[in-house]
Parts: sequence; structure tokens; C-alpha cells
Amino acid sequence: MAVGIRDVAAAASVSVGTVSNVLNAPERVAPATVARVHAAIERLGFVRNDAARQLRAGRSHCVGLLVLDVGNPFFTDVARSAERRAAQSNLVVLLGTSDDDPERERAYLETFDEQRVFGLLISPVGEDLDRVLALRGRGVPVVLVDRDGAGTPFASVAVDDVAGGRMALNHLCGQGRTRVAYVGGPLTLRQVADRLAGARQAADDHPGATLEVIPTHEPSVLAGRAAGEALCARPVDRRPDAVFCANDLLAIGMLQALTGSGVSVPSEIALIGYDDIEFARSAAVPLSSIRQPSANIGMTAIDLLLAAVESPEAEPQHVVFRPELVARASTLNGRLPAT
Repeated sequence: MAVGIRDVAAAASVSVGTVSNVLNAPERVAPATVARVHAAIERLGFVRNDAARQLRAGRSHCVGLLVLDVGNPFFTDVARSAERRAAQSNLVVLLGTSDDDPERERAYLETFDEQRVFGLLISPVGEDLDRVLALRGRGVPVVLVDRDGAGTPFASVAVDDVAGGRMALNHLCGQGRTRVAYVGGPLTLRQVADRLAGARQAADDHPGATLEVIPTHEPSVLAGRAAGEALCARPVDRRPDAVFCANDLLAIGMLQALTGSGVSVPSEIALIGYDDIEFARSAAVPLSSIRQPSANIGMTAIDLLLAAVESPEAEPQHVVFRPELVARASTLNGRLPAT
């Protein structure tokens, strides 16, 4: 039989109210009584019913974090840093992944709503934010993660992906590359589209540079490998001399396909990714990448959530970090980056 709060009260010879205070407001109780109640809790093996407490309080101590792909180390780093920051405020993070699927996103949002989460951090799948708006309308504070929320009622933390796309193309053109392929998808993802937009801007600024778009159905290693195999099947004179991948997972798959087919990176095809995940620097040919400050994104998301809880009527804050070029062997041909 489960041990209840009344059993603890009887064992400690105190009232039920005193046990409740020990659990929720121990500063109101004499230290000796707190010690006696905790001794009874340990002796009886009492576990507090957080579900019931949440129903009474109207909000749990759990933060929902819904990302696009938990298999992407970038989002893993975001989640880890958010978890560390949340722990400083006695909050825990419940992690879910939408896998770029709107219906899966909907199911998670319903679950987080049922659990009465303290707040929601979300990287939305698409541009339709109606379900997130509905959650906010029920009193759940929301922060958009890896998405600029300017023009929405949500606080947000993001990276300037348009600037990141420009950095990647400018770097490749600075290395003398003129026939660049952009590999990524689905193009409906804001991050993928923004990086492409920046790349197009930079290509327009370099006379003679061309930008071919090669869409993929997902931003994964397997999708990158398939795109790379398709490039290698082309005649040599129809291949690009550089590839910009929308993330590092695609770039790693592309690298596998190119080197597996005997294409030299970077001599024949230079390659750059995005995110600068741990695997980028340890690849067979260390990958150049556009670095996102994943740890800062996760911590800032929690800070923005706490600020929204503290001042729900305040204007939402939008934090946009600037990405950073990290040039490695996959683009440099042994040379220093062009300035």
C-alpha cells in the first residue's frame, strides 16, 4: 500500500499541515520538526505525489523542450545547457523531438499541456504557430528556440542564419570557388531557408559565382550521403567545386560519399557545414563549419522563460546571436582563411 502524507504525519507526531509545510515551505517550521518529518519520510519510504501538487498549484516544475531532431548534436547541446540552467531554479526539462513532423509536434504539445508544464521551449516545425498560440492562451509561457520570434508574441533566442549563409559562401568564394552547391532540406524549415537566402546574397556579390540548390528530404547524414553519391555520378565537368551543407550532419554524409568515390576534399570539391558539432572537427577531413553558440542558446532560452513568468505583461525579448566561421581542412587546401 502506498504511503501517504497522513502516514508521515502520524509517524512524526505532527499535523498533516506541518508535513505539507516541511515539503513546500520548510522555513516556516522549526528545524527539529523538519528533521523529525524527514526521518519519518525516509523510514516509511514516502514519495510525494507531484501530480496532485501540480493540480493544486496549476503549474508543475517541469519545462517542456521540443526540438526538431534530438539526434542532431546541436540540439543535444542546447538541451544539455537548458537543463543545467533550469536546475539552478529547481526546474527539470522534459525533452521531446518532433522529427520535423507537424503531427508529432502536435502530440507533444498536447502532452505538455496535459502535464501543465511550467513553460515551453520549442523549435517549431513550420510557420504555423496556432497550436503554440493556443498553449500560450492557456497561461503557458513560450520561448521559441533557434527561431527568431520578431513579429510574434513569443520571446525567442536564435542565430542570424542569413548572416551564417553569407559567411559560408563568402569563405568558399574567398578560396577561389565559383560553382557552389547548397545541399539541405526540407526548404520549408526556416533555418534551411534562411541559410540559403544568405548564401544567395553572397553569391550575388561575387561576379562569376553560381549557386545550385540541391534539396534533401531531411537534414541527416543519410540524406547528405545520398546527395553526395548523386554528385559523384555526374561527369566531372558538371560537378560543383564547392558544397555548402545546411548542417554538419549533411556535410558528414556528403564527405563520406565524396571520399568513398575517390573525390578529393578540398582539392576537387571544398566542403563546409553548419553548427560546428563535435564530429565536425574529428571527421576524416576536419570540416569547416559555421558555429552556432548552442550552450548560450539553451541557457538564454531558460532565462527568457523565467523572465516571461516573472513579467507576463512585458514585451517579449528577442535574442539573436551572430554565428562564427570555423575554417578547417575541408575548405583550406592547407592555406589560411581569406580575410
